[in-house]
Amino acid sequence: MINPLIALAVFAVLSGSLCLLFWPDRGLYWRWQRMHRKSELVNIEDALKHIYDCEYTNRTATVDSVAGCLEISSDRAVDLIQRLEDLELLTASDETLHLTPAGRQSALRVIRIHRLWERYLADRTGQPQSTWHGLADRWEHKTSPAQADSLAARLGSPRFDPHGDPIPLSDGEMPEHRGTPLTNLDEGDRATIVHVEDEPPAIYAQLLAEGLHPGMTVRVIEATPTRIQFEADAEEIVLAPIVAANITVVPLVEPETVELPFERLSDLKIAQRARVVGISPACRSSQMRRLLDLGLVPGTEVQAELDSPRGDPTAYRVRGALIALRDDQARLVYVTCEEPQVA
Repeated sequence: MINPLIALAVFAVLSGSLCLLFWPDRGLYWRWQRMHRKSELVNIEDALKHIYDCEYTNRTATVDSVAGCLEISSDRAVDLIQRLEDLELLTASDETLHLTPAGRQSALRVIRIHRLWERYLADRTGQPQSTWHGLADRWEHKTSPAQADSLAARLGSPRFDPHGDPIPLSDGEMPEHRGTPLTNLDEGDRATIVHVEDEPPAIYAQLLAEGLHPGMTVRVIEATPTRIQFEADAEEIVLAPIVAANITVVPLVEPETVELPFERLSDLKIAQRARVVGISPACRSSQMRRLLDLGLVPGTEVQAELDSPRGDPTAYRVRGALIALRDDQARLVYVTCEEPQVA
């Protein structure tokens, strides 16, 4: 005969387990279902973005390219493509993927949200540049079109994200692709950087480390199959072609006219004086406001006065006040020296 207490205990355990699994909305089963649907939505939207980007840049989108971009197996990519076909978001012919009008509209919606968030992170927060893309990747799937319109209004309806990519309008209008890879330039050519690709992360990190950004003027010094040497803002940079290809430029038809030679504030030696001539285009709005509030406006005289024990930050005399700037901040300030640098 079964002990009633044991039977009651078993019943209680089973009941509790069933509640834990299937309690409406909060049960583990329903949570798993929501996570599964969310993961499927993310993959769908990421696949649409990838295929749109291929079409925009005249590349071929395939099952393998989708699998590589989303970091999923080929089998999962095939299932995903079939799902997109069932939703009438794409068509496949000769192993090449093409978005339908509905698919293109959905892709542009996600791209618009992503680039608006990157613009917000660049202009309104102190988040490091290396984190913008990853954060925008997460938020793009959680933002509605109405919220995107509100965000665009707060930012003043920007036309480009901080990497130089155009931001689609709410009606889906998108400017045509412009520019050419830096690797297409010949020795001696000048160009303006209009886009710095933020994927893959390893290459983007290298470009960030070199301080490259849209708006910079470059001049190619040497171009070989193994290296691209060029000048950017008076500094020489050497990149492997596979890295340099992630920089898009628009060639300059006329030679650039340089009104004043400049150096960076961070180049000053102790006791050396200089005059501010401008702020780097790489300086974001919050940084720009801080530097201007400190008095670092064109025409202001500055002097390097004190080094910290480790050499960073450095104290500068600006309009009678002593301010401390890190080296990465002082590099954003362009100056002309009023006396030869002390050896």
